[in-house]
Amino acid sequence: MIERTPALQTKLPAVGTTIFTVMSGLAASSGAVNLGQGFPDFDCDPRLVDAVTDAMAHGHNQYPPMPGVPALREAVAAKIKALHGPHRGRTYDAASEITVTAGATQAIITAILAVVHPGDEVIVLEPCYDSYVPNIELAGGAVVRVPLIPGTFRPDFDRIAAAITPRTRAILINSPHNPSATVWSRDDMLKLQEILAPTDVLLISDEVYEHMVYAPAEHHSVARFPGLAARAFIISSFGKTYHVTGWKVGTVAAPAALTVEFRKVHQYTVFTVNTAVQYGLAAYMADPRPYLELPAFYSAKRDLFREGLKDSKFRLLPSDGSYFQCVDISAVSDLHETEFCQWLTTEIGVAAIPLSAFYGNGFDQRVVRFCFAKKDETLRLALERLAKL
Repeated sequence: MIERTPALQTKLPAVGTTIFTVMSGLAASSGAVNLGQGFPDFDCDPRLVDAVTDAMAHGHNQYPPMPGVPALREAVAAKIKALHGPHRGRTYDAASEITVTAGATQAIITAILAVVHPGDEVIVLEPCYDSYVPNIELAGGAVVRVPLIPGTFRPDFDRIAAAITPRTRAILINSPHNPSATVWSRDDMLKLQEILAPTDVLLISDEVYEHMVYAPAEHHSVARFPGLAARAFIISSFGKTYHVTGWKVGTVAAPAALTVEFRKVHQYTVFTVNTAVQYGLAAYMADPRPYLELPAFYSAKRDLFREGLKDSKFRLLPSDGSYFQCVDISAVSDLHETEFCQWLTTEIGVAAIPLSAFYGNGFDQRVVRFCFAKKDETLRLALERLAKL
């Protein structure tokens, strides 16, 4: 009998190996310092590991409730109220409005699958995280790309308003922003609220870097704006906040009516999330200091990295939030961003990510992104190598 694998018509014809995988592989093969992919190279708080270990030892090893362990959902609801409630923001019912997810990426695609029907339009603001567009396409939606203002990466509200049509189902926003490290202001949120008010457009707010915002900037969660919160899925990440990206645990806060639809999809994709980790996180969240102290922790790393580059030919862009630093390479090289990042990795020994990878059309504006979520010695080694430029 002849073996034959049937041919498939791909659902994602434009998707190949991501730039993050390519650059991490090149970094490994070249012995480069990997400041490309956005994850820490240091350990989390041992107390968090102890809390998860304790949960396992106490028998929390079977399926938890589909929406998540109640204690964790209650802790998340309490945190949102403490951080954003004083701003007259929306409060969330732990039972009906908070869902624990297998990371923020699962939260994003679940929200999209829950609300986007074939032919619906979904607005994304470029440059954007690489999962947004494929998620929309898998749901049968039409992607509407609206660029952030080149150079500043601020939202262009005239273009956003012009992109809204009767077919617009949702808009995705991300603040603090990956890859540009910009943070939306209160006025930005109020303007978005004004634009969406007369519409039925839903909002998916990716806030995974919520605790990495550096003074004088401030994180203005969608939860603070009742007109936005009433139509929004707000997505957060324990992986980013607690330096445990491999645990893949996130949360979604949304009004009960939206949560009902979200959970319909959630229960038939992952159903639920690692039980012991949920109990461990719930216990760990009793102390707010780890996330309240995160801005100081990461701003010190940002400042170390920026100080080391200040006399270089790189032009440093502002880094108001997230754990990324973007630089303009115009005075360093004439290469395309992607070619420059490949050259930087193999010849200088430091890996970065081209911003063109975050645009559908590969827009090259001479900017690349470094990640400073690394040990200080890792950053110093990278800076030593970058000094060759």
